[in-house]
Amino acid sequence: MDTEFVFDEGELEKVNRFTRSDVTAEEVYAFPVVLCDNEIDRDGERFSVETLKQLAELFVGKTGIFDHDPKGGNQTARIYECEVRQDAERVTSCGEVYSFLYAKAYMMRTEGNRDLITEIEGGIKKEVSVSCSVGRRICSVCGSDREENPCGHIKGKSYGGVICCDILEEASDAYEWSFVAIPAQTEAGVKKHFGSEGNDDTAVLKAELAREREVSGRACDLLKREIMALSFMVRPIMAVEVVKALTEKMSFDELEALRGRLKAQCVQDEADGGELFGERVKGSANGQFKL
Repeated sequence: MDTEFVFDEGELEKVNRFTRSDVTAEEVYAFPVVLCDNEIDRDGERFSVETLKQLAELFVGKTGIFDHDPKGGNQTARIYECEVRQDAERVTSCGEVYSFLYAKAYMMRTEGNRDLITEIEGGIKKEVSVSCSVGRRICSVCGSDREENPCGHIKGKSYGGVICCDILEEASDAYEWSFVAIPAQTEAGVKKHFGSEGNDDTAVLKAELAREREVSGRACDLLKREIMALSFMVRPIMAVEVVKALTEKMSFDELEALRGRLKAQCVQDEADGGELFGERVKGSANGQFKL
């Protein structure tokens, strides 16, 4: 099934606001993309809904490039429409209704863009990241402006049930959006759209987001299991409760980093003369290992 927008005259008119001469629907390739949202990202930051609304206006007309490399030769697409959408059935980790910046971008069907269009359609070129400027970074725990009054709260740590993150406020400019390999925001990227303009594609987008969350959740669960196993192999042994609490709110990247550190510690323990898998404690009733 085709994931491309079906243009009508109104849709094409929006694109032609940015062209030097009017183009036809046959000359244009367009696609929807989620630029960012109000969920905590891999950097421990999130946009407020108000900031998303500001960015919705700022990103109209902005160019799409690769890896945030601001070369003219990297320009490949342009956003012609942008708005904030919500999923009323989903709540973020901070207790807000899930909101995201939904944009429509276009590029010309040229010989040079043929392979890129094929990669977008095939799901190879998908993940995106935004580059913008904000005036304030607010601590979600105490409300302090991080730039003016560093408070010492650590991003990713929970304080009285509140996850610490930086809330990005007062968007002043949007520079560009880029195709990247690993975006800071896990759900930012090209999305599917079926049918003509006017059809409600919210259900399609929600289903795709749900599939992505499911895959991400499975990967994190596997990493947590491996981390739990490694925690019994390092010195000193990490308590089960500590490991569970430590990994509960970690992102995929954070889990990978922790697994790497534990593996390195196991190798170091072995090099220091210990047995990698330890030796059983004599007379132990619970089968624990002594390292």
